[in-house]
Amino acid sequence: MFYLSELQGSIAQLALVIGVALALPSFLSPNRTLDRTILFGVGILLSLRYLWWRVTETVAPFGLTADCFFSWSFLALEAASLLSSISAFTIMMRKTDRSLEVERFKSWWGNSPPPRVAILIATYNEDRSVLERTIVGAKAVDHSNFEVLVLDDGRRDWLQEFCARRSVRYVRRPDNKGSKAGNINHALNLLALDEQPPDFIAVLDADFVPHVNFISRTLALFHEADVGLVQTPQHFFNADPIQHNLGLSRSYPDEQRFFFDHLQPSRDGWGIAFCCGTSSVIRFAGVQAIGGFPTDSITEDFMLTLALQEKGFRTVYLNEALTEGLAPEGLKEYVTQRARWCLGLMQIARGRLGPLSRNGLRLRDRWSVADSVLFWLTSFSFRLASFVFPLFYWFFNVTVVDASVSEVIRYFGVYFVWILFVLNFISSGLVVPIVNDVSQLIGAIPITRAAITGLLKPHGHPFSVTAKGGDRTKVIVQWQIMRPFLIILGLTVLGILLGIFSDRFAFNDAGDGKVIILFWTLYNLFSLLVTLVVCVELPRAEKHFADRPERCVLSAQGTSRRIWLTDLTQETARVRGANLAVGTAVSVSVRQIGEIKAYVIQSTTDGGILSLELDEAQHDALLRRLYSEGDVPSVTRTRASALIRDAIARFT
Repeated sequence: MFYLSELQGSIAQLALVIGVALALPSFLSPNRTLDRTILFGVGILLSLRYLWWRVTETVAPFGLTADCFFSWSFLALEAASLLSSISAFTIMMRKTDRSLEVERFKSWWGNSPPPRVAILIATYNEDRSVLERTIVGAKAVDHSNFEVLVLDDGRRDWLQEFCARRSVRYVRRPDNKGSKAGNINHALNLLALDEQPPDFIAVLDADFVPHVNFISRTLALFHEADVGLVQTPQHFFNADPIQHNLGLSRSYPDEQRFFFDHLQPSRDGWGIAFCCGTSSVIRFAGVQAIGGFPTDSITEDFMLTLALQEKGFRTVYLNEALTEGLAPEGLKEYVTQRARWCLGLMQIARGRLGPLSRNGLRLRDRWSVADSVLFWLTSFSFRLASFVFPLFYWFFNVTVVDASVSEVIRYFGVYFVWILFVLNFISSGLVVPIVNDVSQLIGAIPITRAAITGLLKPHGHPFSVTAKGGDRTKVIVQWQIMRPFLIILGLTVLGILLGIFSDRFAFNDAGDGKVIILFWTLYNLFSLLVTLVVCVELPRAEKHFADRPERCVLSAQGTSRRIWLTDLTQETARVRGANLAVGTAVSVSVRQIGEIKAYVIQSTTDGGILSLELDEAQHDALLRRLYSEGDVPSVTRTRASALIRDAIARFT
């Protein structure tokens, strides 16, 4: 009777939290600092309550036993991860929105000549198709006083000729010392020698296209002399590998949306937003004052913010979609990119601008670095441990968490439901269990390795460029990434079977603990299956989130008719509403581009696929329309019903 009463009490607590979570959105705003402080403050209290319970009630007594070693090891990883979460919750108690500030201070220079801006496009080995849209977009910005420079670390003659035809400045250097930072520093030295050096520089990766108002919107925030850098979010016109391989491209945002749309504005609220490389504008005098881009870390962008701050220059964040780029299309590139970010943060932590070093950084800047290090060091290692540690129970009868069902509901369930509610309330549903677990699990091994390696040996690691473009038309199974998860899945299934069918491994004396571990294991099984699906890379075709059907005029064989045009890309388009035979020559009038000659390369039941024959002016106009105009090009909030539908379709 006592156990039943305790269970009922725990369920009542959980039901109360669920009821409060359902009611609060009617009274609170995700944009009010007071409301956010209350929500995250409660979350921190529940986190500490849960941690206190874990420490005092759920771990094995000290002794030379396997139970003691593994239960306390898992607790240490979980406690470190909770510390990282508490730091993040504190940061997210406030946020800024600088759009009104931009409106107030447009053209703050008054009657003086507009500031001169040098737009730097750093490139190494990208294809022409990737580079030309960035160059065309950069030339189309609406600021009246700028110059475009292409910084070629690949020393390619064809690119030099292409830049000459496009009337942009081509820069190459004799070596690749310092990687991207060294490439930019070489250009900065040349700019300093110009008759009219720039007042500001804008930095773009080779695959990021600026919108026409990128420069004019960001320049407005330099009205205060101590603003050294303005960072804008990265948006993507294609799906990242997790979105694409799970079939969630239209219903679930890319993995970086939470950081750029919610965490960076919160960091800006504390004055600790940081540079993310591309899509930023920097005061030339500021970067000159620090001697150029730092080369101490392979994440030179974060370190640039710290170096500027040490000299008294602030980094601010403008949360507007002013550029759009190419997300990593392959899983291997996706994982490599994140492991590089992790390694770079560890190099910063161990360097002259680390949180424990003697330097001129503010306390909040040290917190900023420590928070980032905690995230990379604990989140992924704990996620991996959550899938490995249950195996010790099934094979060795080691109880990692000794708790009853009622206790787990009262302490973990209440904490989990509240945090899930708060994070989804402030982010429009970006935190989805399973999907979020998989996005961390998929890179957990190389990221954890990079974190440990970076702390123990911060220097001597090569810079790994994230490959973009290439052939994506085939199904590719990433066996190297999949292999460890296949092994964990196999061991998990074997462990459950032994626990069910073998007297030796039944461990019936575990009581409630067996129920907890069984639920934990089944959750892991499902997550591992989804992870394996992500490791099967599906073919891709060029597609844009912002693509919408539009009416236009098609002319063929002396007749014209209004038809629907969809799936517009740099080379092809689909038309609907006409019977078209393969090989038919046509022309189609497209908004902002004009009349385009084309021919039919594939017939469909309601029209056909056209191959577009564009002249150079039309090609540039198409690139500007696809990448330089419009608002947010990507999905920014979860559509729950569509996500469920898409997930069912993918798995069936």
